[in-house]
Amino acid sequence: MLIDEIVGWRAGLDDLLARFAHRFGRAEPRRQALTYLVGLLSPLATKNGWTLAEAAGDTTPDRMQRLLNRSAWDPDAVRDDLFAYVSEHLGHDDGVLIVDETGFLKKGIKSAGVQRQYSGTAGRTENCQLGVFLAYAGPHGRTLIDRELYLPRRWCDDAARREEAGIAASVGFATKPALGLRMLERAVTAGLPARWVTADEAYGQDSKFRTWLQQQRIGYVLAVPCNQRVPTSMGSSRPDVLAAAAPPLAWKRRSCGDGAKGPRLYDWAVASLPGTVDGYGHWLLIRRSITDPTDLAYYLCFGPADTQDEQLIRVAGTRWAIEECFQTAKTEVGLDHYQVRRYDAWYRHITLVLCAHAYLAVTAAQAKKGAPNPMTASFPSHSARSAVSWHT
Repeated sequence: MLIDEIVGWRAGLDDLLARFAHRFGRAEPRRQALTYLVGLLSPLATKNGWTLAEAAGDTTPDRMQRLLNRSAWDPDAVRDDLFAYVSEHLGHDDGVLIVDETGFLKKGIKSAGVQRQYSGTAGRTENCQLGVFLAYAGPHGRTLIDRELYLPRRWCDDAARREEAGIAASVGFATKPALGLRMLERAVTAGLPARWVTADEAYGQDSKFRTWLQQQRIGYVLAVPCNQRVPTSMGSSRPDVLAAAAPPLAWKRRSCGDGAKGPRLYDWAVASLPGTVDGYGHWLLIRRSITDPTDLAYYLCFGPADTQDEQLIRVAGTRWAIEECFQTAKTEVGLDHYQVRRYDAWYRHITLVLCAHAYLAVTAAQAKKGAPNPMTASFPSHSARSAVSWHT
């Protein structure tokens, strides 16, 4: 790397750190936080306390561990500063907030929230921690912006384990959708520009999750299972039943965004659902595999009544952005490389990782400034009527 590239890279990182430097009461933890960020962004194979310390020239990981376990700083305040950083550099009115979880495989029983539980990351039940995350995606870039550690009930009810892991008495049990809503409310309160929210079935089938977004007049495209009850003009039904009755003209082949191998093409059908209020409507969006027509996915949608079908399809496709964020955060900035057990230390490591990940996203956005906005293209939309009104 040329010396001017090094200087420019460090200058950009100093700009990010300057946003939350005041969150540290003393110079030593402030410098250590910058050292930690530099280590996370370095090309180390693993990024735990030992390797980060060695890269910084330390003979022990004591200073790295002190930053995560004992130094006086508030990771939630740093996260709030991160909101402002992302809003300034990546914010766009067509932004989408994405909620999803990822697993962190762990050995033993000491790490906060660890137990044998299903991990979508591993695709099976494993001894792991689960983190619920919020990502921001827009025309300028995508990045992780918030995090919550899921604590199973058995952890919340075990006073001894809670004390050993440093879990405050004020921290109670919360479902994953409740954790997701907690993060969405913070992002909305912070003023991040976003018109849409998308998430998988675990969140889409939660009525409180959907109702809160409707009350805030925030559009959503949320995956739901095939047996989700859906209102129609003839009573409630199931998405798979409605899909089987969709007329041939209702299906349109569309891309929901570009993947590693080009456009992600599927056949899509959209049906209007009853319940339009104050200029906002409800829809059922169905995705069908081109190669396997029996492979279908279903989404409940809410948004401005004039929302076009292609916009719903693009928002549905945006959910993959958080999977890409997880992948880059794990491979590039050590999201899952931590070796901490305490509840507060988990939040501190993850928050600094989010800062490093956002820095990469902002740097990439600045490199490609001027790229066209793929989320504001205009498409025609039509409608027809049956038990639901299919768009043809």
